[in-house]
Amino acid sequence: MLTRPRRPKPNHVQSTSSLERRPSPKPSTDDAVDGLRAGLAVFSRRRQDIVSVHHTADVRDEIVELARWARSHQVPCEQMTVAELDRTAQSTHHEGLRVIAKARPWLPTHDLADLLIRDRAMAIALDRVRNPYNVGAILRNAAFFGVRAVVIGASAPHPELSPLAIRVAEGGVEFIQCCRTTDLADTLTRLRSRGVHVTGTDGQTGRNVRGFPFERPTVLVVGHEREGLSARVRAACEAVVGVRGSGTMESLNVAVATGVLLAEMADDRGVRLK
Repeated sequence: MLTRPRRPKPNHVQSTSSLERRPSPKPSTDDAVDGLRAGLAVFSRRRQDIVSVHHTADVRDEIVELARWARSHQVPCEQMTVAELDRTAQSTHHEGLRVIAKARPWLPTHDLADLLIRDRAMAIALDRVRNPYNVGAILRNAAFFGVRAVVIGASAPHPELSPLAIRVAEGGVEFIQCCRTTDLADTLTRLRSRGVHVTGTDGQTGRNVRGFPFERPTVLVVGHEREGLSARVRAACEAVVGVRGSGTMESLNVAVATGVLLAEMADDRGVRLK
């Protein structure tokens, strides 16, 4: 009997560097985007990805262009009662609009380095920030201050943005390149090796952010709501800054503190703030 020869086993482990030039794995499901501003931002930024639209009568006047476009492109656009949309979204916080779109592309971290270096741009990295309200508020702040990308660090194989975080971001996520990594410390170290400056944040210690000389390109790293930066992530930062207060309260909410930090970072190099 003829048998196929066995292939020799590889004698090395293939590198899985965070900055290798390879496409990021794509999520297997579509994006469910709840919220009026969030849904309209999808229409503004990547309407070709829209799969379906669900809305209540209350928002008809605000989505006229979206509904007209959907009809002309044979994209399902269904009006529902509030109760029906509650059930569809499994939430009462949809603001009368749910847009289903193809999954947003995730930028490979190697391409992130290229982007930041080419445009001398700003990015923000989230070290185990888990509360979707905080994540969404941070993304909204980041978009407001002209941040180009967000790096989401988590232990899950493919960290995602929750629908709640997307809604709270009020459309901000559509203006930011999203990256993800399961080893944020390694990714930050490799970004630094490419010439990207990395600054951590800590509400208890570190230099006052007021007057801190941010260099471009730069990444601002924000830590866990209670624990702050992990030891490995902190060690990957060139400097650590914080927001100084009166001392009455121990610290700021992470999203509020991030807004203050981003305002300082954006203003430091003359970013035009309207």
